[in-house]
Amino acid sequence: MKHISTAHIQKLRQQTGVGILEAKKALTAAQGDMALAMENLRKAGQKLAAAKSARSAAEGVVGTYLHPNGKISAMVGLACETDFVARTDDFKNLAHDLAMHIAAANPQYLQSADVPATVVAKEREIFQAQLKAEGKPAKMWTKIVTGKLEKFYAENCLLNQPFIKDDAKTVTQVIEAMVTKFGENIKVNSFARLSV
Repeated sequence: MKHISTAHIQKLRQQTGVGILEAKKALTAAQGDMALAMENLRKAGQKLAAAKSARSAAEGVVGTYLHPNGKISAMVGLACETDFVARTDDFKNLAHDLAMHIAAANPQYLQSADVPATVVAKEREIFQAQLKAEGKPAKMWTKIVTGKLEKFYAENCLLNQPFIKDDAKTVTQVIEAMVTKFGENIKVNSFARLSV
């Protein structure tokens, strides 16, 4: 087993935002493998986020972003369970970063479940027409259309979009990391984007 140094623990903490004990446990379980420890913490964060998602999130902040050219602005209502968490710099920075993401990525919906059925049906129709024009076999259409819809959601739904500051993660994964860090339910209540 690889020796787990304080430097390794600190590095994992910086990359994931977890506490010292959680970082040490993750590195020990992964036998010092940093990548595996990060993957295990991300999986645990997803489980933790799912478990906490039913809890009430009645506190929070409104994050804002105004583009330097003054022509694009965005706001996001980010909720959490306690005022203590809402007042932390990390939580406020997350709200600001999400507002900046909204200004840059211009999501139309919060999540895929919010996309109206009529829009989904129209997208399916467009994708099927494209496949027909390309001469793709009809038996492959379902799988291809499903993949194209997932891409549509990743382009148009805030929680499905790759995060602008780290496109290896989705917005949902960034929020889940904060849920793991704070041990509280965190969710986006609403958002708006304005442009001239």
